[in-house]
Amino acid sequence: MIFIRYENLKSYLRYYPVTSLILLINIVMFLLVAFNGNDLLRFGALTNDVSYEHEKWRYLTAIFLHDGFDHILFNSFALMVFAPPMERLLGSWKYAVLYVGSGLLANALSMAYYNYQMEPTLTVGASGAIYGVYGAFLYVALFQRQFMDDASRKTLYAILMVGLVFSVIVDNINWTAHLGGLITGFFIYGILIRLSRSR
Repeated sequence: MIFIRYENLKSYLRYYPVTSLILLINIVMFLLVAFNGNDLLRFGALTNDVSYEHEKWRYLTAIFLHDGFDHILFNSFALMVFAPPMERLLGSWKYAVLYVGSGLLANALSMAYYNYQMEPTLTVGASGAIYGVYGAFLYVALFQRQFMDDASRKTLYAILMVGLVFSVIVDNINWTAHLGGLITGFFIYGILIRLSRSR
């Protein structure tokens, strides 16, 4: 079962440096925002308000911000438990490309959807990037079955089914970022492993 963590803190930091760094950035940014009036826009939340349309850097910074303790708790748990096997499988640099690339594209697809709907929105969170990691695992489950045992495969399918259903039925969840991250993570992983093979 690849989704059970057995490592102690020292081993975790050594084996999963990028995941550890992402967790640290998320926590630092959460505390920084909390002690500065919870002004998410000031610290890089993504919005389709025309006043901020030229600030493209928000597509990146929004990935590391969270709106409330529950938000960062659930995302940190998912990142800490489920992401590490992907960092080991891809290697730290390619894993970082997967994570950040999925988050950026998930945010871009989310903004495109809300702009099309002419619906104002403000979005933050690591969920798009985390669903990108899930998308990469889905690729593994379907096409690289030798890297994933049956129990882990069933766990992944359950996470995706429950997660996507909740993304749609629960208010204040950016389902477009979740779905966008899942799809882009699937394809980014496929591209990354093909580039590795070609070398």
